[in-house]
Amino acid sequence: MTSVWRTSGWILLGAALILALSLGVRHGFGLFLAPMSAEFGWGRGVFAFAIALQNLVWGLAQPFAGALADRLGAARVVAIGGVLYACGLVLMGLSDSPVSLSLSAGLLIGIGLSGTSFSVILGVVGRAVPAEKRSMAMGIASAAGSFGQFAMLPGTLGLINWLGWSLALLVLGLMVAFIVPLVGMLRDRPLPVQGHEQTLGEALREACSHSGFWLLALGFFVCGFQVVFIGVHLPAYLVDQHLPATIGTTVLALVGLFNIVGTYTAGWLGGRMSKPRLLTALYLLRAVVIVLFLWAPITQFSAYLFGIAMGLLWLSTVPLTNGTVATLFGVRNLSMLGGIVFLFHQLGAFLGGWLGGVVYDRTGNYDLVWQISILLSLLAAALNWPVRERPVARLQAPAGAL
Repeated sequence: MTSVWRTSGWILLGAALILALSLGVRHGFGLFLAPMSAEFGWGRGVFAFAIALQNLVWGLAQPFAGALADRLGAARVVAIGGVLYACGLVLMGLSDSPVSLSLSAGLLIGIGLSGTSFSVILGVVGRAVPAEKRSMAMGIASAAGSFGQFAMLPGTLGLINWLGWSLALLVLGLMVAFIVPLVGMLRDRPLPVQGHEQTLGEALREACSHSGFWLLALGFFVCGFQVVFIGVHLPAYLVDQHLPATIGTTVLALVGLFNIVGTYTAGWLGGRMSKPRLLTALYLLRAVVIVLFLWAPITQFSAYLFGIAMGLLWLSTVPLTNGTVATLFGVRNLSMLGGIVFLFHQLGAFLGGWLGGVVYDRTGNYDLVWQISILLSLLAAALNWPVRERPVARLQAPAGAL
């Protein structure tokens, strides 16, 4: 048992480091909106579309990356994702047109993220730890991604101020390349066949016939819409409210910092309470936080409070959503099924990032998108409430295998 926990701890550390790098770099993309748009005379919609495309490609590629990881082991998938992610950052730093920006920041980085982020990495964690510790382990790994978001933001801003946006992206590309050697820590292998081996088609049919699977996916759509809209457009929104540009960076850093607490706590609570009911509570709280932020006068203090509150709720949905999928369907195809749910997250992310830029360019403000975010929070809360954490019949049979 000690050797099992030692191996699980090593895998968890590797997963945490990869998520910290992958998500930490991504969290700072909004800081490049202003300098790139100013240098090339783009409207905010150009950069917003590239980031929206990134999220869409990420989501579309995620089920395929997850299926490969489930069947072949995650190491190859993560290594290829790390290489594509690093190349995308380098080419983004060399971009000089909307097309080259969309191909690098959108296409390449989007595919790279599908191999180095939550669905694949949490699939590794889910297979490495006992079922009773799964929610907590996913919370720890997700918290590491949150720490990366907190740590990388001031570093990214410092690189932009020191080297300019182009060279800053080249340096970030070099950092992301370190994901490739970290793959050796994962030691992920496909689970051994026990009795009848469920095919991918059977796993898909089983999940698609389960109402809880679709309710989780639709709720996750809302999470994606909100986090990308806020992550990309909040710094510019605060500048529009006559606050210094550094305030937006600090707010996003606070989101990352308190997200560490939020994701860890969500993982811990998910092992003790109903995860779908916790998701309902999280989405309701998001609506309350956004309403209070917009209702109160926008000041440096209120912006910091918003960052803290949203940070506690930011990615807390991830261990709860993935943990519920694992409970319902087991971990054999967790990366693929989690990838499909995550696709809905990324469809929301595409819409949130893109719509923010379009609405701003047409109206000069973000009011409509903030209002949509509030209504979507209420919808997500309602969608998650009826989900029941009960394993499918296949897993309840005595011979059922995870």
